[in-house]
Amino acid sequence: MKKVILSSFLMLTASMYSCKKNNGESVIGNITYPDMAEASDPAVLFTAANGVKVYNGGFGSAVASDPNDPAVFYMLTDRGPNADGPADNIKVFGKPDFTPQIGKFRLKEGKLILEQTILLKNAAGGNLNGLPNLVGAGSSEETAVDLNGVVLAPSVDGLDSEGLVRASDGSFWVSDEYGPHLVHFDPSGKTIERINPFGDGTGGRKIPAVFAKRKPNRGMEGLAITPDGKTLVGIMQSPMFNPSKAEVKGSVVLRILTFEIATGATKQYVYLMDDASLTGVSEILAVNSTTFLTLERDGEYGGSSKTPATFKKVFKIDLSKATDISDSANGANGKLFGGKTPEQLKDLASIQAAGIVPVSKTVVLDLLKDLPSIYPHDKAEGLALVNGNTLVISNDDDFGVIPGEKGSFAAKILPYTNTVDHNRLYFVKIKL
Repeated sequence: MKKVILSSFLMLTASMYSCKKNNGESVIGNITYPDMAEASDPAVLFTAANGVKVYNGGFGSAVASDPNDPAVFYMLTDRGPNADGPADNIKVFGKPDFTPQIGKFRLKEGKLILEQTILLKNAAGGNLNGLPNLVGAGSSEETAVDLNGVVLAPSVDGLDSEGLVRASDGSFWVSDEYGPHLVHFDPSGKTIERINPFGDGTGGRKIPAVFAKRKPNRGMEGLAITPDGKTLVGIMQSPMFNPSKAEVKGSVVLRILTFEIATGATKQYVYLMDDASLTGVSEILAVNSTTFLTLERDGEYGGSSKTPATFKKVFKIDLSKATDISDSANGANGKLFGGKTPEQLKDLASIQAAGIVPVSKTVVLDLLKDLPSIYPHDKAEGLALVNGNTLVISNDDDFGVIPGEKGSFAAKILPYTNTVDHNRLYFVKIKL
């Protein structure tokens, strides 16, 4: 494993508050971080007609630590249990009234105990839902139906939540795969402000128009906040369809967005995936104002005997020398380089030929090689940092189900363990 050089502040914090047991576990005060902790006894959300149990898991889309309590972790769900429908672009919602939510978990005796559920609400206090947005306002180009095939209307309150940060005042920022939207919630989960490329959110502020070109269901998957609390940093999961799906086939170009919370000022940078076949980047985590960690992965299961996972890695990236590719005119396709969008340039050679410097990128951790045991999941989706040198990784368990036959669910069984997937946190020491 390559070493990560973090700030002297983090090293000082680690030396003041941590120690190492003989078995290598990380310790803060009376808190011992195990190699892995699983959510304890998740409730059954409902049982499908075919007998498959759908759990109220799904909390692994993101994870945020609590700076005031090293045993507490906030974890985020996405839009709820869903399955592919009987035709393309039809999505079956197992529980259409599911409310995206944040779970407050406490690490206790090696398990994650759900202490509080924070339902995400709109500015009027009504519960949000996971249904697709309206056309022209963040639509995923899906037709939503319930388990009986009844078409569900798109919703202005729909949120496919994926990125989560906790601000110092206890409020939360969430990014999603629809708009993409950046939504600020108070500690109770009520919307303070919703920001998107369309300007129709609470408060009316916008992010650049080009982000409306995001690939459906591949929006702003990861979200970070700089240690000073002033800037949000989001990363797109996949190359945007900019200008079109056909024009970016084979591209590895992703965008990073920085958003100054006080002023709304933004910047954009190019991030290059390792391979166009990957599912993309699931998370971004701030180390300091210019250095971040990203989580890049494929969609296969670790330890599978049929199609085993081959790529789930954490990278350290640096924005300090990267080119700001922002478009001062805020055009629909953003700034062009030689008449092409960055996504059309597709690879490192073309990006460099256009005079663009992408963010630097080095491997920090390989989940498939550097953990003490097999990483059995398909979806590594959340990152947090505790103790200054212990990386926390969450998995999305998809509520314990996957799409079965068209319009139904099947149990999400991990091939390596032959058990239903549940939310876990993995704790990995990063040597300084």
